Amino acid sequence: MVRGHITLAAVAALAVLLTGCSIHIPADPHGTLDRAQGGVLRVGATENPPWVEVDEGTEPTGSEVDLVDEFADGQGADVEWTTGSEAVLMDALDRGELDMVVGGFLDDTPWAEKGAVTFPYTADGPDKHVMIVRMGENRLLVTLEEFLYEEAS
Repeated sequence: MVRGHITLAAVAALAVLLTGCSIHIPADPHGTLDRAQGGVLRVGATENPPWVEVDEGTEPTGSEVDLVDEFADGQGADVEWTTGSEAVLMDALDRGELDMVVGGFLDDTPWAEKGAVTFPYTADGPDKHVMIVRMGENRLLVTLEEFLYEEAS
């Protein structure tokens, strides 16, 4: 019984300590969500209608573009769109030049080695769609997944 009280006290002390230090769990090692909130969310978009449609000289459109715009709005962020091929955008994500990439990716995407894949947020028949964020930016990933879950509910 005493051992349980000591463990509970240790957990409570750790929680107070972490809260006092402004540590966020999960964390973004590169501070992506903190930078984007009230700032700019850098998003890559690759053509894959109806998820993402790209017309030269205009911002992308499509259902995933609408979701990203709504997510960014909730974070007080403006979206800076970059369009290109999957390979070019995933390399930019890997280098930290983008925060996330959309383009109708499926949950078995071969790009999972270059980015963190969200849970499948919608299904189109047997196909389960995901978005991809910069690897290791877990706070951004969890915040985006919470948003996608709310949208799907």
